[in-house]
Amino acid sequence: MYVTIADFVAEWKREAALTQQVLNGLTDASLQQKVYGEGRTLGRIAWHFTTNIPEYLSEFGIAIEQIPNAEEVPASAKGIADTFAKISDRAARAIEEQWTDASLQTVQNAFGRDESNASILMGLIKHIVHHRGQVTILMRQAGLKPFGVYGPPKEDWVHFGVEQAPL
Repeated sequence: MYVTIADFVAEWKREAALTQQVLNGLTDASLQQKVYGEGRTLGRIAWHFTTNIPEYLSEFGIAIEQIPNAEEVPASAKGIADTFAKISDRAARAIEEQWTDASLQTVQNAFGRDESNASILMGLIKHIVHHRGQVTILMRQAGLKPFGVYGPPKEDWVHFGVEQAPL
């Protein structure tokens, strides 16, 4: 749990950098990869967690500029990655400017539950991590090598002296 805004911002920046690496590995063609026939595309999922950042924060009292035309998934992987970079930086600044360490203890209703602002912020990170995992699987299905978020992808195990990635 976050005790200070600085604690949150440090973790936010670490996770945002990992997410940025994943998004930077996307191609325009990969954005069309679907979970299943009627499911969301990789592009829709990446755009969802990007556009959700200001929506989520606004829901809990943070004034932050919304993404125009958020319902329209860009055709460009670079467009999604660039937007995420801007939004993640903007979110950190808005939280630093608008909330104090004491604000983290304030309790609000979050999706039918009473939660502290610290828990609400943790929920935002977990939401992005959840969808980032989906994106890395869809990258593999689209023929791309995913970025090793918390560990190397199978192709990079050889750099650690392992001929074949462990099962």
